[in-house]
Amino acid sequence: MLPSSYDRQDCSLARALEIVGERWTLLVLRDAFYGVRRFNDFLAHLDIPRTVLSNRLRALVESGVMVKVPDPSHSARWLYELTGEGMALWPALYALRSWGERQSGRRPRVFTHDACGTPLEPTARCETCGVQPAPNRVFVAPLAEPKPGARTDPVALGLRRKHRLLDFLPLDSDAA
Repeated sequence: MLPSSYDRQDCSLARALEIVGERWTLLVLRDAFYGVRRFNDFLAHLDIPRTVLSNRLRALVESGVMVKVPDPSHSARWLYELTGEGMALWPALYALRSWGERQSGRRPRVFTHDACGTPLEPTARCETCGVQPAPNRVFVAPLAEPKPGARTDPVALGLRRKHRLLDFLPLDSDAA
């Protein structure tokens, strides 16, 4: 197993990688921006081993990127929410997503500024308004119908329609 620290590296990027560089962590964060908050919803949407997800969420909470709060609708369960430090990762995560689109040649979703409807630039900036909107000021919408055999977990179903980032996902109506 590879070490998860870069103690001998005098570099801020190395410090960031110690927090978000583990496999699956960026996808957990992506889903958190989509509005996923429950452990079982992360688990179903990511197809991640339960122990790995538990470790990633614990590390994100311990590093201050996420916070664990009681789920008001389910006693003895928890919700995972992004903190201010977690929200600060939005531009970097969006830029990495944009880079992935260019590499793959696929663009499954469009992200638009809620104030004007303009698609965001690869840097998460709205060209029309000249701002980088906060995630809760961004809508995500699919660009095409799902392909045959597409995922049908509640989060995937919720992402088949226009949705404001950080709004709770999945909705009860998304449950299969």
